[in-house]
Amino acid sequence: MTTARDLMTVDVRCIPASETLDRAAQLMRDHNIGALPVKGSDGTLTGIVTDRDIVVKVLAAGKDAADVTAGDLADGRPRTVSADADADAAEAVRVMSDARIRRLVVVDDGEPVGVITEADLARHLPADQFASFASSVYAKG
Repeated sequence: MTTARDLMTVDVRCIPASETLDRAAQLMRDHNIGALPVKGSDGTLTGIVTDRDIVVKVLAAGKDAADVTAGDLADGRPRTVSADADADAAEAVRVMSDARIRRLVVVDDGEPVGVITEADLARHLPADQFASFASSVYAKG
């Protein structure tokens, strides 16, 4: 059985909810990544911040990324969607499709251990399955 762990990109970087988004952007640049899982003060996963979130919801809205925290951006969102590292890969893809998300945080005992991205799916899934995923995520509505 292929698992979420088999699909994921490892060496996930997280950011504390109290950290500012200018710092998040710097981490994304330094590590060549487009998203950071957000951890609350108690260490639990509370959200995910993407480079697009920073541009669209902060900069384009006229806010200063040095004044907005990762936690501010995650507040008011539905609980972060994640998958257990040992979950069946097909289930992880279904979760991503159903939630219409492009990145899925993979956890082991509640601790983020990786992220499944669209690029991971493109590398690992047969073309027809990836096309089905993409059409569900990008469908209007």
